[in-house]
Amino acid sequence: MQRINCLIALGLLAVTVALHAERIKDLAEVAGVRPNQLVGYGLVVGLDGTGDRTSQTPFTVQSVRAMLAAQGIQISVDRARSMQLKNVAAVMVTAELPAFSKPGQKIDVTVSSLGNAKSLRGGNLLMMPLKGADGNVYAMAQGSLLVSGFGASGKDGSKIVVNIPSTGRIPDGATVERSVPSPFAMGQSIVLNLHTPDFTTAKRVAEHINDTLGAGTAKALDAVSIKVSAPHEANQRVSFVAFLENLEVTPGDAPARVIVNARTGTIVIGSHVRVQPAAITHGSLTVTISENPAVSQPRPFSEGQTVLNAQSDVQITEEQKPMFLFAPGTELSAIVNAVNGVGASPSDLVAILQALKQAGALRAELIVI
Repeated sequence: MQRINCLIALGLLAVTVALHAERIKDLAEVAGVRPNQLVGYGLVVGLDGTGDRTSQTPFTVQSVRAMLAAQGIQISVDRARSMQLKNVAAVMVTAELPAFSKPGQKIDVTVSSLGNAKSLRGGNLLMMPLKGADGNVYAMAQGSLLVSGFGASGKDGSKIVVNIPSTGRIPDGATVERSVPSPFAMGQSIVLNLHTPDFTTAKRVAEHINDTLGAGTAKALDAVSIKVSAPHEANQRVSFVAFLENLEVTPGDAPARVIVNARTGTIVIGSHVRVQPAAITHGSLTVTISENPAVSQPRPFSEGQTVLNAQSDVQITEEQKPMFLFAPGTELSAIVNAVNGVGASPSDLVAILQALKQAGALRAELIVI
């Protein structure tokens, strides 16, 4: 019951906050201004015997052989197969290239084991390229790893692992080599894309921009996009977008939804959830069976045998919970007060909401995650 009250308090707080205006910066983003994902394959060296077991990861041996060949050291295929490279691990390196990144800037990278390395702690990533979806190299990564995970094992097979030692990060571990062209300064307009599609919010954003900058400046294209006429010169366009970002608009109300996390029992009820007339009772039937065996022994010097007599005690208990009635258009607070009044737990509330939805009395979208 306390948990339900807590959830409702959060819901009412969200309703109060939604009544205030929000910056366009928090509601939308400029189309085309986005980060790009980079990925690459490399080797981590300098591990303390926690690297790949080469008998199970032949690609590690192939990579080391190719790396040494690039340094002028030739190793035959047969000799390479017999190499034990416990201090080397094959890894995948990922990074996010922010919008407008320029050559020479630094970005963080994440390094993850590709083979069966136990830990990357203490390792050093050798120089390797990071490529985009188009196959071009946009950054070069190299550096010492920071690994928060730790693992230890004993000779008897026991082990303990804290966090994930097979993944690490390198702050500023990659240098940008190529910038990504951006459409920001192209054309006669920019497009603002809402984070959450909503026709009401799109309409209000367009109207507020027109009220501030003049009629015809902005036009809502759909529930997500608002097209805004913008200066052509780059410096003026930056100042123009900076001004737009700080305009405050009251967004539209969220749809009526009930979110249920079946694994944790968490329930979130939106502010516009309504219930049509319905009468509800909720209880549970408990059946308890107790076995009390009794031993029957024969009289002394008789030919009888000891017998075990089974005695079962069956009890059926049904919780007596009152029925409660929802009037037409019942709001969130009334729903919670009624459910709390009969002592329902979060799991009981889930069952009640599902039953209301099946009966067609719940005027909201029920989402189970």
